[in-house]
Amino acid sequence: MKNQRILVAGGTGYIGSHTVVELQEAGYNVVIVDNLSNSNMEVIDGIEKITGVRPDFVQADCTDMPAMEKLFDSYPDIRGVINFAASKAVGESMEKPILYYRNNLNTLMNLLEQMAKHGTKGIVFSSSCTVYGEPDENPVTEAAPIKKATSPYGNTKQISEEIITEVISAGAPFKSVILRYFNPVGAHPSAEIGELPNGVPQNLLPYVTQAAMGIRKELSVFGDDYPTPDGSCIRDYINVVDLAKAHVIAVERMLEDKSDDKVEIFNLGTGNGVSVLELIDTFEKATGVTVPKKIVARRAGDIEKVWANPKHANEVLGWKAATPLADTMRSAWAWQQKLRERGIM
Repeated sequence: MKNQRILVAGGTGYIGSHTVVELQEAGYNVVIVDNLSNSNMEVIDGIEKITGVRPDFVQADCTDMPAMEKLFDSYPDIRGVINFAASKAVGESMEKPILYYRNNLNTLMNLLEQMAKHGTKGIVFSSSCTVYGEPDENPVTEAAPIKKATSPYGNTKQISEEIITEVISAGAPFKSVILRYFNPVGAHPSAEIGELPNGVPQNLLPYVTQAAMGIRKELSVFGDDYPTPDGSCIRDYINVVDLAKAHVIAVERMLEDKSDDKVEIFNLGTGNGVSVLELIDTFEKATGVTVPKKIVARRAGDIEKVWANPKHANEVLGWKAATPLADTMRSAWAWQQKLRERGIM
């Protein structure tokens, strides 16, 4: 069943690039489509160094329907799609909601429309634990209520899940596996690919490594007065390679019709809640490097505490987050050091 063509939208991004590596190592042929708005072409070189295979690459914006038609026409053998092509920063979405709605929703709708026209078998959708809002209880299962989103970013994920479900309910001839991530961190152990945001990082760990490297003066910890043991927010930090492997399992599940359900939803996390201050402490102990930091006011849109109950994914997919957090911190630091060696950052 391998050698099948998978389209990875947003495949030069952080999670996308790690997933392309895992897909290629599992024997799939990959074509990436990306507009490089938050990534760069050098990622393709890193993927090739790790796997020995250079994925096909199309530079295009997924909100551009004619470009998507051309892409699907050029690759009539696309069997599955993984959609990572979305703007993803909570803080930025509070400031630029229209950008988030236009990019995240139009991208998805264009892909779904082309999939229906071209006989694509299924789509793996990159969703988020933000759909649960501030959960009533932790750890969070897939049965937890979907609450009013605390940010436009979170709302785009909720709406996207609804679009997929309704399109398939209306008779679209494909399946979907929706993966609700908790907090992806770390880098590939080769240090050939990792998280490299354009401009100021919106995610915690790149800011940690950049502050540790001296690129940023200090790390701002948004709030130490939350009702948590140390006052900082709690999240479920999942290694990005572990996360990428779940996508390969999901693709195989769709292509081989391992489930009768047209839409399946899985939480992807470790099952452990770790506070922001604990994460910084783990990084410092794992690397021996100090992170300059200061406590600042809470940030709009942030959830107090959320971590996964990954039992459903563990049992049904046979997938488990296996990498210890200290190893993940070391991989992130090795990546930051590699960027410095290359003169990038």
